[in-house]
Amino acid sequence: MQVAVVAPETTPLADADDRAVARVERTARGLAARDHDVTVYCTGWWSDRLDYTETRERDGVTYRAVTVSPATTSYHARVPALLAAERPDAVHVIGDPPAVLAARTGATLARAPLVVDWFGEDPPEDRLVGPALRAADRVVAPSELVRTRVRERGVPEDRTRVVPEAIDFDHIRAVEPVSDPPDVVAATPLDGDANLESVLLGLAELRDRDWSATVIGDGPEREAYEAQAADLSIDDRVTFAGHLPRDERLAHYRGAHVFCQTARDEVFAVELLWALACGCVGVVEYQADSAAHELVERRTRGFRVSTPEEIEGAIVEAGEFEAWTVDESLAEFDEEAIAGQWLDVYRAAGAPAAEEPIPEPAEHPEMVE
Repeated sequence: MQVAVVAPETTPLADADDRAVARVERTARGLAARDHDVTVYCTGWWSDRLDYTETRERDGVTYRAVTVSPATTSYHARVPALLAAERPDAVHVIGDPPAVLAARTGATLARAPLVVDWFGEDPPEDRLVGPALRAADRVVAPSELVRTRVRERGVPEDRTRVVPEAIDFDHIRAVEPVSDPPDVVAATPLDGDANLESVLLGLAELRDRDWSATVIGDGPEREAYEAQAADLSIDDRVTFAGHLPRDERLAHYRGAHVFCQTARDEVFAVELLWALACGCVGVVEYQADSAAHELVERRTRGFRVSTPEEIEGAIVEAGEFEAWTVDESLAEFDEEAIAGQWLDVYRAAGAPAAEEPIPEPAEHPEMVE
């Protein structure tokens, strides 16, 4: 299948914390890994002016420069003609209203379905949001929380779909657990929405038990949380590790027994998902503006709670579960499986149902009884 991805900003131009951009690029790589032809229409991020070309290849994906520098008006004006000329099987656009409307024109000219990836972080109150969402053949959200917000903008239910974030199980298996793991781990930006006080209060009620905890993440509220841990007399057992790269986070998750999720605003709790896949028992405090609880609903190794007292009880009860370093039941969130979900969306929206190449059978050593 030939997929055109419309994303004005891609790495390295985008903010490193822009999860919507990271998601669309991860999707592009996942499709390319399954031998689909993927072109990302973006602002040119390559800067070799002596040997400049309109395209660059990276991780199997073709990046095509619509403009050579950030120029919003020119970008949106050029996208329709480029899509019309390319005639892809499906057009996949990041959830930016002007980009969506430009992609709609191009998809119509190319006679291709338009799929909008609406990540939903801080949805703008822009007057173009509703028209942009309603212009799509399918709107994809990362969670039911965001899907509900999309439907509230007037998009019919049958034109919405949830495709969650993806994780890499091979990456998980390749990382060794830390040698001295904490019993409890939490990972979140330490900002006004972190709500880490719920975890600290729950842990404080367990002073008479033997435990250790690690908080991964940094932000403007870190000092306040460190002071709270000291006030609760648990600062000797709570380590504030700051920001850690992915491998180090996975090493902590694979060693820890419990992951606590309490953030107030989370369109998809990706760190919780990584931790659950690493075998952690999930303890999630319900928040009206967080989708985290969706990952533990109907899961044996997960608790949905509402108060610090319930966090305390869930941590104790989690101790009854066997220690795991990987949970294979979450393989449905692996990158390859999620790429397949995107293909299903394109086909449901009207893209041709071409069969994927059949992979060569893997060679297996003889089984020994």
